[in-house]
Amino acid sequence: MINQQLLHPESIVVVGGSNNTHKPGGAIVRNLIAGNYPGTLRIINPKEDEVQGIKVFHDAKELPPTELAILVVPAAMCPAYAEELASEKGVRAFIIISAGFSEETQKGAELEKEILDTCERYNAALIGPNCIGLLNAYHHSVFTKPIPRLTPEGADFISGSGATAVFILESAVTKGLAFNSVWSVGNGKQIGIEDVLEYMDVHFNPETDSRVKLLYIENIANPDKLLFHASSLIRKGCRIAAIKAGSSESGSRAASSHTGAIASSDSAVEALFRKAGIVRCFSREELTTVGSIFMLPELKGKNFAIVTHAGGPGVMLTDALSKGGLCVPKLEGPDVDELKSKLYPGAAVSNPIDILATGTPEHLGIAIDYCEKKFNEIDAIFVIFGTPGLVTLYKAYDVLHQKILECKKPIFPILPCQHTAGPEVEEFLKKGHVNFSDEVTLATALTQIMKTPSPAPPEVELYGVDFIRIRSIVDSAKENGYISPDSVREILSCAGIPLVAQKVSSDKDEIIAFAEKTGFPVVAKVVGPIHKSDVGGVTLNIRSREHLAFEFDRLMKIPDATGVMVQQMLSGTELFIGAKYESRFGHVVLCGLGGIFVEVLKDVSSGLAPLSYAEANSMIRSLRGYRIIKGTRGKPGINEQKFAEIIVRLSTLLRFATEIKEMDINPLIAYGSEISAVDARILIEK
Repeated sequence: MINQQLLHPESIVVVGGSNNTHKPGGAIVRNLIAGNYPGTLRIINPKEDEVQGIKVFHDAKELPPTELAILVVPAAMCPAYAEELASEKGVRAFIIISAGFSEETQKGAELEKEILDTCERYNAALIGPNCIGLLNAYHHSVFTKPIPRLTPEGADFISGSGATAVFILESAVTKGLAFNSVWSVGNGKQIGIEDVLEYMDVHFNPETDSRVKLLYIENIANPDKLLFHASSLIRKGCRIAAIKAGSSESGSRAASSHTGAIASSDSAVEALFRKAGIVRCFSREELTTVGSIFMLPELKGKNFAIVTHAGGPGVMLTDALSKGGLCVPKLEGPDVDELKSKLYPGAAVSNPIDILATGTPEHLGIAIDYCEKKFNEIDAIFVIFGTPGLVTLYKAYDVLHQKILECKKPIFPILPCQHTAGPEVEEFLKKGHVNFSDEVTLATALTQIMKTPSPAPPEVELYGVDFIRIRSIVDSAKENGYISPDSVREILSCAGIPLVAQKVSSDKDEIIAFAEKTGFPVVAKVVGPIHKSDVGGVTLNIRSREHLAFEFDRLMKIPDATGVMVQQMLSGTELFIGAKYESRFGHVVLCGLGGIFVEVLKDVSSGLAPLSYAEANSMIRSLRGYRIIKGTRGKPGINEQKFAEIIVRLSTLLRFATEIKEMDINPLIAYGSEISAVDARILIEK
């Protein structure tokens, strides 16, 4: 629970506060004093009489009633302090900096549980343990530096790791990114990242609250809660970006050794973020770059102008934007010629607009004005301006400052010379701006933002899905394991997923009769073994009765064979859809091109069931092989909407059958405007 005693306490006691500012107890007192905490600050330290000018209490019994307690003492002492302060002194909020709890030992976990029980008993809020604290405009209850610039328009930052939070703040400060609050939840015994988001969502005030949320997550304890409140905040006008560390097997081990967190699979994380509308980041620099972009006016299009006095960075930025599907259009026409006439000879204006190393601050302003007022096809402006040693940067950056205030189109400042022009850049940032020192990092972050979909609607697409019959089939399965091909086909049919005509039988005559009725060529597959190809259980392009009879006999001799499946052979583009049930997340649905794209290139995208049509379309368009789906080199594309519909229908049937733990439809064949499932398997565990 989050309460006012935690956010705006009238009094704070630091248990373990000291004069040594090189230790957490001293550093946290220093930051509270330097942050001009307006309430009453108290210290408990049995060995000191005065700490940083504040009279000290030697024992908790001497303490007057206090609202918030910050514990910076050994873990073993924390439960007793929590009990005494809550029961005797009215403390209703705790921030426990101390480490040595569940992240280390079982004994530590027991101490943590004692503290939680105390807080629950007295209705007290608990941040930590094992954290750096809580920072907002009212009180700086952290022991670390840097303390970023705080403003109500700044970002709310929530981190599951204290040290990582510090490193992210370091990255943010150099960019000029301001903050509204910084939450380090540590072990998150009572208040985790999802709980902070819930509080921000439930109490959101569009007039006063920050609209930017940045997250560093090591453990998603409650995916449904994260999804609900993140998507709710985004619908209210907020923008959220997050790093989820520990998604790989090795990363999971590292996260576990650090915090005791259990990492989720990467596909589940990707699916959750896509459904919520969270921009996914993979590094501190990317997260703070995305956060800085969020501070600018929201983009309305994908066409950019680049104004620079250095050709190389303009070219690299153009390449990076193009790679991400964004556009740097060529500028032509009378207005472009007019702009060129106002710059020095040799300046380039086709885009990038290169005003040359000798270009003046006035030239910079003129180029920006043309992009803002005359080049209507331009949606935003990048300005790359460092120090070639030929202009006064203070004046150039003042021009840039004025244009950012005047222009309706977003302007992205790229000021790379933080070493040689440190004072000039710092002066620019003090005016409330952000800076992107590297153009490629900026383009990468911008691409990630632009490809992140809006939050998915909560409604389930039920049209045409016979979920009652699906439930009946699943309930009738007597054993765990892969269900029969006939049951698989019936489930897919109930979901309205098109199927290629087929026959399964252990009778050769039935198989041959079916093939002659549907027409050759056909495909024959062994029934029984799970991985048919691995045992030589698939034969393609069977064109005669005799060939089929021969293959039937061969397939039936394969160990564990129970029958043969024969299908009409289709030719077209192979597609793949799969699903896996992830504990706590639900079903993660995967889609991609079939064959080598799945097996070798791992070109798949993921979504969290149930999926909307918008989500399915976003998944398809995020594939690296999307150009094949659209059609390329004279080859027609597939029916993209039909593919999306099948993905949605599959996700809907899974919504009513959590017993399905794994499912593959591989391949689906897209031919003409049709798509049909050729082979599928379903694993059920009850």
